[in-house]
Amino acid sequence: MNIKSGKLYGISISLIIINLATMMQRADEKLIPSVAKELKETFNANLSDIGYLLFIRNIVQGLASPLAGLFVISYDRPTVFTIGCLCWVLSTVAVGASHVFIQVTLGAAVNGFGHAIVYPVLQSIIADSFKDSARGFGFGLWNLTGTVGAIGGTVVATVMAGHDFMGIPGWRCAFMLIATTSAMVGILVYLFATDPRKKKNSSFVSHDYERNELMLHKGKNYDAATMENTSSIMMESLVAIKDVTKLQTFQIIVLQGIVGLVPWNAMVFWSMWFELIGFDHNQTAALSGIFTAGQAIGSLVGGIVADKMSHIFPNSGRVMCAQFSVFMGAIFSIILLKLIPQSIDSYYIFMVTLFLMGLTITWCGPAINSPILAEIVPPKHRTMIYAFDRALEVSFSSFGAPLVGIMSEKYFGFDAKGIDNIKDYGREAEALSKGIMWMMAVPFGLCCLCYTPLHFIFRKDKKIDSSKDVEMI
Repeated sequence: MNIKSGKLYGISISLIIINLATMMQRADEKLIPSVAKELKETFNANLSDIGYLLFIRNIVQGLASPLAGLFVISYDRPTVFTIGCLCWVLSTVAVGASHVFIQVTLGAAVNGFGHAIVYPVLQSIIADSFKDSARGFGFGLWNLTGTVGAIGGTVVATVMAGHDFMGIPGWRCAFMLIATTSAMVGILVYLFATDPRKKKNSSFVSHDYERNELMLHKGKNYDAATMENTSSIMMESLVAIKDVTKLQTFQIIVLQGIVGLVPWNAMVFWSMWFELIGFDHNQTAALSGIFTAGQAIGSLVGGIVADKMSHIFPNSGRVMCAQFSVFMGAIFSIILLKLIPQSIDSYYIFMVTLFLMGLTITWCGPAINSPILAEIVPPKHRTMIYAFDRALEVSFSSFGAPLVGIMSEKYFGFDAKGIDNIKDYGREAEALSKGIMWMMAVPFGLCCLCYTPLHFIFRKDKKIDSSKDVEMI
């Protein structure tokens, strides 16, 4: 049986491997936030240092994302994914073996570079694998599998952080475990995953063939042919970026993404906040897990609902779903971080709230952003537009995490050193919750407003392509 072209229960094996890769990518992203408290204690860092660590990773990820769009013009997407996977695996190992905080910082930067390469590649493969009418479901399912990976990464890292293994701190072992598993999945992608948009000029093999033809049959100099090919790639990339940035729909999606990603960056302090309230590592892992479980289900539900709404309201259905989602994000941020008593007695209230929050605030990606971007650009430029969109959104929204640290310490009285010396962490937990709440509720509300113009603009930018690509599902 040819694994690359085979199917399992009617689903492409290649697509299954791609979703498995997404799980590991999301698991790796959750490692640093899940062990923030342990990193602070191990390297004698303060809250702002952890925030800047995440800021550096995100800013590198944003700036490097366009490289993914450039690479896929030359090589097939599974190969590009493997390159990014290698970067994140090596950086995860480096962070787990670090002895000083600067090593952790450098590792986080390289980690951001690896994720910058793989995320747009995975996103564009999913876009090419589903029809327009089912793309919400496709991205919802993709987000669901990714969220399962995030649950695994969060739970594994948080639980292991509370133990030592053969004298080695558990958080370091968690990094090594995730890196090893990621490497194995990366090999599977390289060997067995296929690019749904098969083109002769997008693989190593075909480039080698063309190179040999140029050298043997046409007698052209190899270096000249290589330079000409590189120039062509650069020109195509520049044209794609220029065309995409002219679309008002793209501009609005980028704007809302810059604002809307800030709360998600602020959430990286949740594990530390739960522990400051008094929950142990297992309880913190359970709270994080129930939230991500709600995310997983919510992503799929949001994608399906958006598909149905787009049939009823072709130009506004997806936008309405997105606005509902971010509005609920603002409401639940206030409920979670302000109204619920910050006590271990509120454990089950936290669980229910986190699950409902995860269920409703994750619709934007599968419901509108990813499907709409796929509709307004040609298939060959999808990786580029996803990469460019991610570059702008992640770069400008990266200040969310450090701002939480700054606001909590400067304005709400968080004592970075005091939490190591007192038994009652209530004051510090409250200060941290205020910093997180302001960096969640306000951006979520602004994001809801940013979506409004799409009710009128999307219909102008939407292009109906009568020639459909070959679908994997």
